[in-house]
Amino acid sequence: MAGKIVTRLSNRPFGRREFLKGATLLGAAGAFPAIITRRGFAADNPTVVNSIRSLSNPYHATWNKGGAAFAKSVGAEYVTLVTEGNSEKGIADIKAILAKTGGNCVINVDPNDSPDARPIVEAAKAAGAYVVTQWNKPADLHPWDYDPNYVAHISFSGVPYGKAMAEALIKAMGGKGGIVALGGIESNVPAIERKAGLEEALKANPDVKLLDMQVANWSATEALEKTNAWLTQFGDEIGGIWAANDDMALAAVEALRADGRAGKVPVTGIDGIQLAVEAIQKGELAGTVA
Repeated sequence: MAGKIVTRLSNRPFGRREFLKGATLLGAAGAFPAIITRRGFAADNPTVVNSIRSLSNPYHATWNKGGAAFAKSVGAEYVTLVTEGNSEKGIADIKAILAKTGGNCVINVDPNDSPDARPIVEAAKAAGAYVVTQWNKPADLHPWDYDPNYVAHISFSGVPYGKAMAEALIKAMGGKGGIVALGGIESNVPAIERKAGLEEALKANPDVKLLDMQVANWSATEALEKTNAWLTQFGDEIGGIWAANDDMALAAVEALRADGRAGKVPVTGIDGIQLAVEAIQKGELAGTVA
């Protein structure tokens, strides 16, 4: 797994006060211990904000618990903003919390779509708030361009994830057969990279045929619908199902269960959530990665 954290450290050194403000924000993502962040919060006690896609998604639900635990550890007010996959709502909600707090907040955000990061960062800068983005941002948007308010961008290469799970799926299929694939939001950086990993694995395994790949937008509901349609369309041609996250993978398992094929057709996901681990233990999921 290749990970990267891009911060304004890349641009210039900064002092203890700035470090503590940055530490408070990254603390919301679990990157710094509470003993450091308490000092940062002592002066003005900003509101801690997490902006995520959905509380029904187990990955983001776990993320939210971490944010709440951090805020409690420093005695700060905690706010959860949920986009439900709507970019306009996500941006509007962040602007609203900036107005409500007068900019006295630290925001940890997984932008619904990569272009959303720019107006979010610009709004935080204008309000005097501090922001960390995760997973999604335009390639030409950098923390040092909005110093000191844009504290960091955190991301992990999705290519190794996608490739590893494709290889696990192909191995479970015996190295040949047809697969279908469930992708994330089309313009999401993780979705693009995980798909690239899948394509690398398929290129190295010519006996495996990609029957179809559909964007399911990280949604279990959409993944269930698409998998049911595939089971009708392709039937026994489907030898395996690759999914870009665990939520969609578990939905595919549910469709297979209704079809009487759960555990017979291997399925892989990505994120390593608890429900996916339990599905592996039951023999219904072939793999996940965190």
